Amino acid sequence: MEDNGDLYMSVDYLADALNTIKTHENVGQRQCTVKATKLVANILDVLKQHKYIEDFKFNNDGRGGFYSVALGGRINNCGVIKPRFPVKRHDWAKEEQQYIPGVGVGLLIVSTSQGIMTNTEADKRKVGGRLLVYVY
Repeated sequence: MEDNGDLYMSVDYLADALNTIKTHENVGQRQCTVKATKLVANILDVLKQHKYIEDFKFNNDGRGGFYSVALGGRINNCGVIKPRFPVKRHDWAKEEQQYIPGVGVGLLIVSTSQGIMTNTEADKRKVGGRLLVYVY
């Protein structure tokens, strides 16, 4: 059997979604669409709570759907953190310094045993987790 590289290609919908959002923000567009997954929905929800995006809504196209995202022009940079490093509960500040340009600027979005949240929420709840996304 011939090895076809396309068969083993993994797709990172979260990275694609953040790249789409960042590119549309950089050129000043107010709207974009991203592939719908549960993880993308959770990340968009955190971005909306912290006013990085204005809103998002699900559209079913019969092929898994997509989210229409209303952009607010507040994102300078965002992206996924790979590999998704585990972080102990007392190391959040150290990790923030690595990915965020300054104190009080931007946030890290993390996956914890209590769900997806920002690193400051995880710090308040005294839980560790895995780094997913940075945004500022």
